[in-house]
Amino acid sequence: MEKLGLGPKELLRENPGLIYARLTGYGQTGPLSLAAGHDINYLALSGVLSRLGRSTEKPYAPLNLVADFAGGGLSCALGIVLALLERTRSGKGQIVDASMVEGAAYVGSFVWKSDRIGMWNNPRGQNMLDGGAPFYDTYRTEDGRFMAVGAIEPQFYTQLLKGLELDSADLPPQISFDDWPKLRQIFTDRFASKSQSEWTRIFKDTDACVTPVLSFEEVAAHPHNQQRGSFIKDLSGEESPRPAPVLNRTPAEPSLKPDPVIGEHTVRVLEEYGLTMEQIERLLAEGVVESRTTKGKL
Repeated sequence: MEKLGLGPKELLRENPGLIYARLTGYGQTGPLSLAAGHDINYLALSGVLSRLGRSTEKPYAPLNLVADFAGGGLSCALGIVLALLERTRSGKGQIVDASMVEGAAYVGSFVWKSDRIGMWNNPRGQNMLDGGAPFYDTYRTEDGRFMAVGAIEPQFYTQLLKGLELDSADLPPQISFDDWPKLRQIFTDRFASKSQSEWTRIFKDTDACVTPVLSFEEVAAHPHNQQRGSFIKDLSGEESPRPAPVLNRTPAEPSLKPDPVIGEHTVRVLEEYGLTMEQIERLLAEGVVESRTTKGKL
């Protein structure tokens, strides 16, 4: 943008109330500010990646959700909202410097705080919420599918044992780190004895915090998601999550048109800016812009 003469200094000089958002991997300053990278690199530099993964295994990046979307897009959007709110008081705009490294680290603040109070101070994969606890994990069922278990609190854990038909008197204490491997094996064997649908029926209408792990193809048909309309289909039949969160007075009205492909509206946009078809065709021929009118597979 600076090379085009459209950097924040120039534009804020023209419009002091402008909010100028800059979303990058490493931020606008520092030795890595101009370096290439991807979600996994930003996650690694944030420190969070070191805490993700099973015990004794290498760190594992959970798709590109933490740095790209949570620490990147979402934190940048929040920065814009905060700058807009501040502008209502000062009348001034400002520059939002959204670094995915810092955003991912900030999303992981809970882990830092938990480490200090002794809740997350064991090695990777040996803590309460990272796969270390047998009552906070996933288990394979008889039909090769999975159930998710999150029975942390004692009252939920009691219902988990009831559904599994296990007697607490025959088991190690719930919060006994040394006995967790033994307890996990007991849970593993028990979940492997029934199908996912059977376990779903057993734990239905309980507070055992046990749910089926659903695929993309199944989520819309789940009674809860179905009742809330949590997933929508566009006019081409493609399914995706509806916008969230839901506002009671002004909920989002998602477009049901199929998602556009890169270049689908190039000609129309250039025409709106006053270019003639001759000019547009020259830009297309020279490879300056791209136009596609039919949806292709990327």
